[in-house]
Amino acid sequence: MNSELSSIIESLIFTAESALSIDRICELLSEYERDQIKSALAETVAYYQGRGGGFELVEVAGGWQFRTRPVFHSYITRHIKTRAAKFSQSALETLAIIAYRQPITRAEVEHLRGVDCGGVLKSLLEKHLVRILGKKDIPGRPLIYGTSKEFLEVFGLKDLKSLPTLREIQALDEQPQYERQEELQLEPEKMIPVENQLPFE
Repeated sequence: MNSELSSIIESLIFTAESALSIDRICELLSEYERDQIKSALAETVAYYQGRGGGFELVEVAGGWQFRTRPVFHSYITRHIKTRAAKFSQSALETLAIIAYRQPITRAEVEHLRGVDCGGVLKSLLEKHLVRILGKKDIPGRPLIYGTSKEFLEVFGLKDLKSLPTLREIQALDEQPQYERQEELQLEPEKMIPVENQLPFE
């Protein structure tokens, strides 16, 4: 990584609170052409990939962000005592429905889940994982929901197209196929004489 522009981009991404999009970088560096910025960004990404250090520059949530390499997660958790975000089963189900079916109304989510999800939806909104996209143009004008940029950041996704497909999810549940070994035939159990069957001496 030799160019000054690459170093400037590196410093901007490093100090950003969330993933920095190429549009935002271009806005901040208006004295440079977009092609120059894209080229310098590619150079920076290649540098960190080739370096093989403890962190990397990755595209996430429509922007660029420095992230620790997943292989070092167990070591990092020894140092950082903050608890990883945990989700209840109902929160994960609701979040998955919204992620795959957005834009979607609360009534549609509840129809798919079969239970009320008002409390769960409120919790996801408070955690900024879900956002209100507007109102549906039907009687009653219900709110419609979708996932947020924070959702992409938390789950390390570049965009919604990066969500695993149904086939990929089903593959996780498949049990490995092992070669079946024929059962060994055991000798029939010998009858053990009971006390009243013992011969008298």
